[in-house]
Amino acid sequence: MRRIRAGVGTLVLSAAAMLVSGCAGDGGQDDPAPRAPASSAPQTAPTNSKEAARQHAPGPEGDLDRLADRKGWEVSSGFTSASAYVADVCKVMTSLQKNEQDPGGWLARRVKGDDPAVLRAGMPKLCPKWSKVASQVLEGDYAYWYPNGTYVVVKTKPKPPPRSSDETGEISPGTYRVTGDVANCYWERATQEGKVIDSRFLTASKDVTVRIRDTDGQFRSENCGVWKPVG
Repeated sequence: MRRIRAGVGTLVLSAAAMLVSGCAGDGGQDDPAPRAPASSAPQTAPTNSKEAARQHAPGPEGDLDRLADRKGWEVSSGFTSASAYVADVCKVMTSLQKNEQDPGGWLARRVKGDDPAVLRAGMPKLCPKWSKVASQVLEGDYAYWYPNGTYVVVKTKPKPPPRSSDETGEISPGTYRVTGDVANCYWERATQEGKVIDSRFLTASKDVTVRIRDTDGQFRSENCGVWKPVG
């Protein structure tokens, strides 16, 4: 009887040990620490106008771009920033000068919207070479260059010269000169009705000068080149 009881006790202890072992599970390893429940709401970083503002590099270009952002200036289409617009203007004006074309006349035909504000702020530091010309154009004090064509003589500030010689432009009284290799150049001063007052035809010349009076009505030239104001 004692052996039977001892055997029963052993079975009971063995069963209890098995129950304890089964509760541990997964080879007796502890369960991982409980995780915090995931939030169903999306996590977004706080934003504001300052954080959303574009970042600009230090220097005069960045200074201009920051100023343009702060002022809300819109640059001409095709440019990503105010400094890029000013850099392009500077490049084109230099190229036009090399090709005996009027940088100021080109700029006067181009500016619109917020361009004047951008140029006034950016040209002195980013394009000092053309800063004075740009200022004269924006203030209406620039003396244009005139390619061949027909012009009406006006006593008020003339419009920028037209893009094509087929269009009639406006010119102020004054003295104008063409320099360089001039061949077969013809020019004439005429009344408003078209009656010729004075004219010249030059087969070859290095320097051609004409004075347009305030009593003239028209001025026309062919094959002369670009007339630049004197003085």
